[in-house]
Amino acid sequence: MNALGTIDRPVTHDPQKQAPMTSSTSEPSGSATPAVTTIGATASRQNRTREMQLIPEALARAHMHERLREAEAERQAARLVAARRMQRRAERVSLRARRALAMAVMH
Repeated sequence: MNALGTIDRPVTHDPQKQAPMTSSTSEPSGSATPAVTTIGATASRQNRTREMQLIPEALARAHMHERLREAEAERQAARLVAARRMQRRAERVSLRARRALAMAVMH
């Protein structure tokens, strides 16, 4: 066999210039693996390359989405704490007013 390149280090990185994959002689002719064409290989390599290039962008988008969700949860928690504080203050003021009214009625 006179192969210039290997699978890991092909002679060229251009899929159209690479030799098409052929089934080996050890496989039966009606095996489950179909013959691969270079057109499909080109499309899958280009698609994989595009997906690989978009991975950092997708990670950044997911990270920002998570940070926004955390920030919104913190804001909601802060609003809840403030609402409880105002409710307690209103209850104390109401109690004070009720006592003042009772004292006014008693005198």
